[in-house]
Amino acid sequence: MIRLCAPGQLAEAQSRGFSLDERRLIAVRKHGEVFVYHNRCPHRGVSLEWQADQFLDPSASLIRCAHHGALFLIDTGECVAGPCEGRSLKRVASLEDGEGIWIEADA
Repeated sequence: MIRLCAPGQLAEAQSRGFSLDERRLIAVRKHGEVFVYHNRCPHRGVSLEWQADQFLDPSASLIRCAHHGALFLIDTGECVAGPCEGRSLKRVASLEDGEGIWIEADA
């Protein structure tokens, strides 16, 4: 297992980016649950953020691709608006305990 961060380092309605070797990931906390995805827009394969750790729309209710304006549901990664509508972000299985937010080493 790989530890992304301590639980307190990802607040409610916040997002963070992570680089693990050549893998780039994003994590978002919504309603106390953590969702982790590959940081790659399905439209053109570019990273999603417009600034470090800035992956959410102004309402903090959707993940937004800064390059194309595509909007994704936080809990499923499904694109609901934009050029990749109907496609989804690739989810990474994660778990959270008192020590951290974790992903599988081969995720």
